Amino acid sequence: MIEHRRSVTLLALLPFLLSVEATTLLGAPPCPDPHGVFAYAHPENCNAFFLCTNGTLTLEYCENGLLFDGHGAVHDHCNYHWAVHCGDRKADLTPISSPGCKYQFGLYPASDACSTTYIRCAHGHPNEDHCDAGLVYDAKSHNCVWPDQLLPYCNPEEIVGFKCPHKVPSHSAAAKFWPYPRFPVPGDCGRLITCVDGNPRLLTCGDGKLFDSVSLSCLDPDELPHCANNNL
Repeated sequence: MIEHRRSVTLLALLPFLLSVEATTLLGAPPCPDPHGVFAYAHPENCNAFFLCTNGTLTLEYCENGLLFDGHGAVHDHCNYHWAVHCGDRKADLTPISSPGCKYQFGLYPASDACSTTYIRCAHGHPNEDHCDAGLVYDAKSHNCVWPDQLLPYCNPEEIVGFKCPHKVPSHSAAAKFWPYPRFPVPGDCGRLITCVDGNPRLLTCGDGKLFDSVSLSCLDPDELPHCANNNL
């Protein structure tokens, strides 16, 4: 009898629910093209968005911990809530927690200490990710940064494994780059160390170039044949 009443109640509510859905979709922009996928912000709800898939319009909702602004794609067109500017749109940030994850989707420190790793939660499952070499995780910016940007919380010398000298010989190659002297990483043509305000930072040349330990400059790989086995 209870199940029968529940079914009747749901059937009675069905027209109302459909009318609410239809009313909500009335505020959606038309699909611009019958082919392709397009996502648009809901005018009132930062947790929701309109999705056009090959001309079919649907109302979608972001997973817990995510919001929609059209600029992120952490999961299903949605971005981390702290990266989204909702404006006048309302956002429900009630956490749905699981072990290791405050929200079902989010980024979190791996520990209370300075760390080169962090936790990335997806669907409520925590996974440990690594910052690029020489960087540490900053819980405030939700990003990996140079350790000297988190002084005194982090010790750059411990992270990079290098202690910057107080001065360098005036005629040395490093002196040419003062006050940001450069130093090679032994056995590694792909990276270099530069000192900023006395703190070491581990860098790469970029643009497909390698670091020359003699001139302390970034050069094309064909100028450094002894670095042929280094990964760019």
